[in-house]
Amino acid sequence: MIENITYDELLLKIILLLRDGKRKDFRELIEELQPYDMASIFKEMPEKHYARFLSFMTVDDITALIQELERPYQLALFNKVGKAKGVQVMNKMDNDDLAQLLEELDAELKEQLLSSMEQKESEAVQTLMNYPPETAGRIMTNRYVWIPKHYTVRDAVSKLKSFAEIAESINYLYVINEEKQLVGVISYRDLILGEREELIEEIMYTRVISIQADADQEEVARLIERYDFLALPVVEENHVLVGIVTVDDVIDIVIQEANEDYEKFAASGKSIDFDTKAFTAAYRRLPWLILLLFIGLVSGSIISFFEGTLNEVVALAFFMPMIAGMTGNTGTQSLAVVVRGLAQNDLDSKMIWRLILRELRVGLLIGMVCGILITGIAVIWQGTPLLGLVVGSSLFLTLIIGTMAGTVIPILLDRLKIDPAIASGPLITTLNDILSLLIYFGLASSFLQHLK
Repeated sequence: MIENITYDELLLKIILLLRDGKRKDFRELIEELQPYDMASIFKEMPEKHYARFLSFMTVDDITALIQELERPYQLALFNKVGKAKGVQVMNKMDNDDLAQLLEELDAELKEQLLSSMEQKESEAVQTLMNYPPETAGRIMTNRYVWIPKHYTVRDAVSKLKSFAEIAESINYLYVINEEKQLVGVISYRDLILGEREELIEEIMYTRVISIQADADQEEVARLIERYDFLALPVVEENHVLVGIVTVDDVIDIVIQEANEDYEKFAASGKSIDFDTKAFTAAYRRLPWLILLLFIGLVSGSIISFFEGTLNEVVALAFFMPMIAGMTGNTGTQSLAVVVRGLAQNDLDSKMIWRLILRELRVGLLIGMVCGILITGIAVIWQGTPLLGLVVGSSLFLTLIIGTMAGTVIPILLDRLKIDPAIASGPLITTLNDILSLLIYFGLASSFLQHLK
């Protein structure tokens, strides 16, 4: 039993079993582990133990393990497992996972691996690789159970039993006609409750929610979330069934898309994690930062332009960071709300205008409260009501502008078919800095004679 053993203790125990060649004890221990746990141990294990670790495992064990590993570890595993066993693993892997792995290899090695696989499995993987990346066709699997509509419940149960081991999901059986068109679906539950001689076409659901093979993977995730499906059928032209996408793949998509959006939102470019080298991380961050640097120079030129106003009323400098910072903050808040809404919903014109008006009211309320508060602080601190009015009015206006910029910019980008997440926090903040400084110093200059 391993319930109370830590990962470090478990890793040490496995290494000792490998060192002593205790295959039977190793097998008993491994059988209690989930694939994720095996993957965690594999990644922590010194590389010198890889070969024996893999030799003690069955093909099914290695297949489950490799699908939990990140790409570098998958390649390391294939290098250690040997060609014969590696081909067996490839034949058993989920086709969508294997397609993603192979697409990152050079053409010659990819061709060698595909030609060494079983013909049927090789063709299935190559079919998936023909679809564009991040589409329903690329992430679907062909390991599902379909039945003709003339089948009886008895026939369907018999086929389900035959294919249960190789099917990735048996929650639904998909019903097709003679042209392989998707005409219905029946759940495993309904199949069990049906009479044995009842025809499938009499109990199946004919209103089938499906998705086109070339649809974006985010649309797949939205449909599964919307209808609480465990799997979604994928069709091509004329509604021909070609595969299914399962919920576990959708979870991976959601995490992947969230990471991508966060990277864009933070203006950090491509993926950067704990293992990314310093040079690579800097290289990926620099383009955005250099762009923002040049945009930031505009802020400096605005301050330089109003240098005379600052010299006349030095107290204006105290409130300058607060004005710019608050404007950037409210813009980023609105941006987060809108990007999340665009990811979860298909917004029509009515919903967009309702969102814009809602955020305008939010900006007015926030601006009013914060403007009145800072006006009072400025009056008490400086004893100059007009200075308080200038600072408060500036904050009121800039908060409205910041809120609207964070709302309108991502919507415009979405309408232009550009990912709204690229309207990143730093970009919105920098643009709002420019607008807020223009408003702040513009108002102050207008009342300069009275502020001296």
